Amino acid sequence: MPELRALLRNGLLLLLLACAAGLQAQRLPQPSSGVAVDDAAPTELATSAWTRAQLEAWWAALRHQAVAGGDRLALPPELLPPADGAAWRQIAMPDVQARPGAAMVSDARGYEMRWYRLRIPPGGDEPLALYMPRLVTLSAAVLARRGPGWQMLLDNQPAEREQWVQPLWLPLPGAGESGLDLVVALPVPVGSYHAASRIWVGPRDALEKRWLWRVRAQTGLPQAVSLTLAVLGLFALTLWLRRPAEPIYGLFALGAAAWMVRNLHYYVSLPVSPWGQDWFWWATHASMAWVMLTALLFALRFASHRLRWLERLLLGSVLVVSLFSVPLWLRQLDMVVLQYLVTAVVAAVGTAWVCWLAWRERRPELRIMALALVSGVVLGAHDLAVLAGWAWPEHFFLMPFATLIVMISFLYAVQRRYVGAVEQFQAENSQLQEDLDEQVSVLQAQNAQLREVERQQALLLERQRIMADMHDGLGSSLLSALVAMEQGSMSHEQCVEVLRECVDDLRLVIDSLEPVGHDLVSLLATMRYRLGKRLQVGGLKLEWDVQDLPPLDWLEPPDALHVLRLMQEALNNVVKHAHASRVRMVTRHHGSYVEIRVEDGGAGFELQNVQHGRGLKSQIKRAQHLGGKLRIDSTPGLGTRLSLRLPVERKA
Repeated sequence: MPELRALLRNGLLLLLLACAAGLQAQRLPQPSSGVAVDDAAPTELATSAWTRAQLEAWWAALRHQAVAGGDRLALPPELLPPADGAAWRQIAMPDVQARPGAAMVSDARGYEMRWYRLRIPPGGDEPLALYMPRLVTLSAAVLARRGPGWQMLLDNQPAEREQWVQPLWLPLPGAGESGLDLVVALPVPVGSYHAASRIWVGPRDALEKRWLWRVRAQTGLPQAVSLTLAVLGLFALTLWLRRPAEPIYGLFALGAAAWMVRNLHYYVSLPVSPWGQDWFWWATHASMAWVMLTALLFALRFASHRLRWLERLLLGSVLVVSLFSVPLWLRQLDMVVLQYLVTAVVAAVGTAWVCWLAWRERRPELRIMALALVSGVVLGAHDLAVLAGWAWPEHFFLMPFATLIVMISFLYAVQRRYVGAVEQFQAENSQLQEDLDEQVSVLQAQNAQLREVERQQALLLERQRIMADMHDGLGSSLLSALVAMEQGSMSHEQCVEVLRECVDDLRLVIDSLEPVGHDLVSLLATMRYRLGKRLQVGGLKLEWDVQDLPPLDWLEPPDALHVLRLMQEALNNVVKHAHASRVRMVTRHHGSYVEIRVEDGGAGFELQNVQHGRGLKSQIKRAQHLGGKLRIDSTPGLGTRLSLRLPVERKA
């Protein structure tokens, strides 16, 4: 709550500062002591009824004078300020004619030239200036007279398009010893709306500060706000195109585009044709309603409770008045005032609803936007009174200030939403990280337990395998030898041979457990070291023709034991039955498989005599368990060759 109160206090301060800045910009500064910058004399007014032709002749004469130069304005008396003193009367400035309710004034009603005369008393040659804060008429002109004729000092036709938003500024010659008569000529259509502020004449340096301040506040600020909104609108449009599910960016871009249309008169020249001018001004006036509508819809997107029928009603009202004011029908009505009245009603209703939601939902960003929209409604009502000529004729329009306030509040709301989304994302990420860390810890504990179970299972399986091997091989041989020795049917030499085979078998089991890194050559080399002495005792010479082989990824201790048993059985057969003097161990790599051969030059045998033997069947079974093939070739008198082919990559 302290943060909320601080936000509301800051928002209210921002609103008061913006309103104070607007009011300060409206106030005409008072002259400093010792410097006279008030009107040199009370303003007098005279009027002349003109036709369209006379008005065109007047403008043509002014243009000619501006090009040709000269000290005197060559015009007939009816196109000059009245010479009869009775035609002049005192007038209290500002001079304003409120909007009559007729949007178009025909040439048949004619025109009225309004002459505003000022008398500058003699006062030396100090540079002077003329300053009018606000002027809403046709193009103005300023004439001066020191003698019998009139001299043109200003023809504002080139700047007529900006005249209604540009204060009039004119450097003047010094009054001299005879003084100076000034006339500000302002043509207006008969019965039409016009506004002329007070006319200030005084020292040039003092009035120039007023004029520069007014130009910056009246023209510079709207242009700066429009360009800033255009850039932000383009940025918002890119965000909306990337994230179409976020309508606030699209609304911001639409509002920025509508505000740019509202201020087109600052950047482009008016169309030449009256028809084009009607459409141009219709677009600039109608766009104000769309600016307010998009602002309201933008603010409502930050509320949790929405009345869609109210949003549709606001949209329908703006759409109806925009179509109703199209310059195709009802041209006898003043559609400008009607447009802004409907805009004011839409803004007031929508802002009241936003304020209610802000008070009920207590969201800081919604409250800031509600304050900004309230300032927009207040300043918009001021501008409507100025536009219609109801009040404050010398004030300029304050909607740029309101737009600036609303834009800042919107940026604050977007920033709050973005920061909130980032904080929520970070919080969710933090929570997810905590959950993930917890799950990782659980998984690590489970993996540790699983690895321990697998290790115990592997040890158990390995123990069972070793026990089975020792029971079937070593155990069976020792038991047979023990029974034979007890019965006295085994000689000492036979017993020694059985024990030697048991020792060799035990060595094979031990060697199969040694880590060889899936290297078949290392496994065979270990077997060579273990069985070398026995081969020598048996009178055999071992020829070692072993080449490097690729690693066999599938070669694990159980498979290694099968390979060793196959080779052991082959060498034992050579020792026992071949009667050979040499035995040759060969390894070769044939691409998808490797080959191990055991060759001897012994007596050989007939294959059909051993095809059904238990030893051969056991060897074939071991080869099949390894996923390989076993082949035996033997010829009586020429020796025997045993070939074991093993795949390099074995399917599971």
